[in-house]
Amino acid sequence: MGPGEIALIVAVALIIIVIIARNIRIVQQAKAYVIERLGAYSTTWGVGLHLKIPFIERIAKVVSLKEQVVDFPPQPVITKDNVTMQIDTVIYFEITDPKLYTYGVEQPMLAIETLTATTLRNIIGELELDQCLTSRDIINSRMRQILDEATDPWGIRVNRVELKNIIPPKEIQIAMERQMKAERERREAILQAEGEKRSAILVAEGERESAILRADAKKQAAILEAEGRAEAILKVQEATAEGIRRINEAVPSDQYIKIRALEAFAAAADGKATKIIIPSEIQGLAGLASGLAESVVKEPAE
Repeated sequence: MGPGEIALIVAVALIIIVIIARNIRIVQQAKAYVIERLGAYSTTWGVGLHLKIPFIERIAKVVSLKEQVVDFPPQPVITKDNVTMQIDTVIYFEITDPKLYTYGVEQPMLAIETLTATTLRNIIGELELDQCLTSRDIINSRMRQILDEATDPWGIRVNRVELKNIIPPKEIQIAMERQMKAERERREAILQAEGEKRSAILVAEGERESAILRADAKKQAAILEAEGRAEAILKVQEATAEGIRRINEAVPSDQYIKIRALEAFAAAADGKATKIIIPSEIQGLAGLASGLAESVVKEPAE
């Protein structure tokens, strides 16, 4: 084998190596390769190492399987009560079928944008301005459902739709700002009135509690005073009973008893009674006492 033949073999081998190397593909995570063979769809490569047949197969499209976000510019829409607004939407979607995404529709992003604008106009056209401003969740849900069904033949799944901004006309914005200002002032007035009312209630409750405490104090003082009087009376009665008991134990004579009775009548009269009825038993004792007194007075005169 001559040098020319060896060089040719080496050149051919190098060409084959280069061709094979250039047709080796590594598919990364969250990617998919759509492969055509002789112009027709052949297969879809997933993650891993793949070898493409030179001159026969080609990579028609590289598809990302990640969730994607598209922010569409504001679209003019007209509400049911003939108010023109600008609304921009955000769509979250992912490609579920790379083959349908590649062959299902031309320019998928433009198709989704057009479909979104049409769907938004249809939904907003059924609602009045106030409903549009307060029913975002309902609008988002309806749009997601409609778009998901419409994009299913394209291999696209719409996960979420959000109304990013709703911009009404300038004059309506001014009217809404005035209304919001009036509402804030009304709430502030209500809060102030409630605060004054609460303050008045607290003052009244404080006065009531103070009156109750004063009444309780007077009541307790009266109770203590009455208890003191009752205790004093009880002590006097106990002392009297004790005196009677001791007298009974001493067995006093009749003369002593009659003298004590006479003292009791004298104390009862106390110079105030105009008439005193003295029992017959004491009269004799009284006469005896008078006689003794007169004799004591007369003896010094003799």
